[in-house]
Amino acid sequence: MCPSRPPSGLSKRPFLLLLFRREFFAARGQEDALKDVKRKLMIAGMTASTAGLLLLITARTSPAQSDDAALIAKARAIHDHVLKLDTHNDIETSNFTADCNYTMRLTTQVNLPKMVEGKMDVSFMIVFVGQGPLTQEGYDGAYRQAVEKFDAIHRLTEKIAPDSIGLALSPADVLRLHKKNLRIAVIGVENGYPIGTDLARVKEFYDRGARYMSLAHNGNSQLADSNTGEVQGYLYNNGLSPLGRQVIAEMNRLGMMVDLSHPSKGANMEAMRISKAPVIASHSGVRALADVSRNMDDEQLLALKKNGGVIQVVGFASYIKPESKERSEALAKLGDDFGAAMRAGAHARGGPADAAKVCPVEDPASPATQNDAARRRGFLAFLPPERRDEFEKRMAEIDAKFPSGPRANVKDFVNHIDYAVKLIGIDHVGISSDFDGGGGIDGWNSAAEAFNVTLELVRRGYTEEQIGKLWSGNLLRVWGDVEQASQKLRKE
Repeated sequence: MCPSRPPSGLSKRPFLLLLFRREFFAARGQEDALKDVKRKLMIAGMTASTAGLLLLITARTSPAQSDDAALIAKARAIHDHVLKLDTHNDIETSNFTADCNYTMRLTTQVNLPKMVEGKMDVSFMIVFVGQGPLTQEGYDGAYRQAVEKFDAIHRLTEKIAPDSIGLALSPADVLRLHKKNLRIAVIGVENGYPIGTDLARVKEFYDRGARYMSLAHNGNSQLADSNTGEVQGYLYNNGLSPLGRQVIAEMNRLGMMVDLSHPSKGANMEAMRISKAPVIASHSGVRALADVSRNMDDEQLLALKKNGGVIQVVGFASYIKPESKERSEALAKLGDDFGAAMRAGAHARGGPADAAKVCPVEDPASPATQNDAARRRGFLAFLPPERRDEFEKRMAEIDAKFPSGPRANVKDFVNHIDYAVKLIGIDHVGISSDFDGGGGIDGWNSAAEAFNVTLELVRRGYTEEQIGKLWSGNLLRVWGDVEQASQKLRKE
């Protein structure tokens, strides 16, 4: 995630969520195709009248239309065949209750109806807690927030919708649940902050279902330096703390994947050197194409390949096509200025300041417009009422002074996939969205639009086998390798 986060975490700047648009794929124009047909007919020696008749027929069903129809049909067949897995979807505990939950078509980017519509199979649901003070009080509050999210995911899969979605604890579980035609949840932990200084909590989180964890988020943690250290400075000389190294060893022993998304480059390079198992970057972009501290540069990508890991390229607009330096700095300052007020409004639970919260069910008449408005209302609910007008005014000033550029789309996103595949190979690249955590691009704004990613991959010439690796195969392979490393370490 970039320096933005929806209300659940408060350390990511959620106003990036306010810009959601749709991408529409237009059919190829017919003019060039008609010219090509006419040229071929003339070469064949046909008369002008015969050519004219055939051109009239062609105009009604042009090769451009036929080609696009064939390509779309091919992409749909591939999308149906491959298992589709997204390694990073944030959650709000308020959407995991008996009265308001993922069986409903909520305004969230991920829920069961949208997964079914987009034929998405697996969602890594995220236990996220934003970085706070490195004190016992801070650790205790973060731990309570983390446990609430663990409990919410178990509630969905065990009580609310066990006939629709199951919790996977292994790659074998993923395949077993998929054969039962269930949607699948897996748990990832974003930011090791909630474990505090208690190494035993790593096993506790594993036992609660966590199958990957990052050691930091935005802001240096007690375990690792953050990517934000490039501007804010580091605690551990751009690396891991002694406790962070112990945590990686324990994660290796248990079979929990180490996640490189958010820690600093130095911390990531050190993690790859000491890890006894392959690692992942659960939601990161390519820095060579978008110079954002959260993205991985070529040196990290090549080290990831050597490690045997995988980068899950993220469909987050500002990681794919960053805003101007001036706008980014203005938004960062806005987030800093209002961050304390949001945290105060959210209290320890990460809930909105307003006492009452309406279940955010999507309006079927105008889902896109309604979703934007709902997300904006949801964010503002985390501010005390007296600060909301001030925020709106500041945001309007930024928009006027530093207008947002064209939003990243699916083609821009696949450019990042192409770059990573060419640099480190098809076996080390995957797909993620960061939905409900700031993610979304034109054409892939929710789980319901997942087909558009497959379609663009088919346009680029990727085969079904390759697309299967990108959507899930590579991640499942790494997860399996981590399990095998764990078994070996336990025997030793």
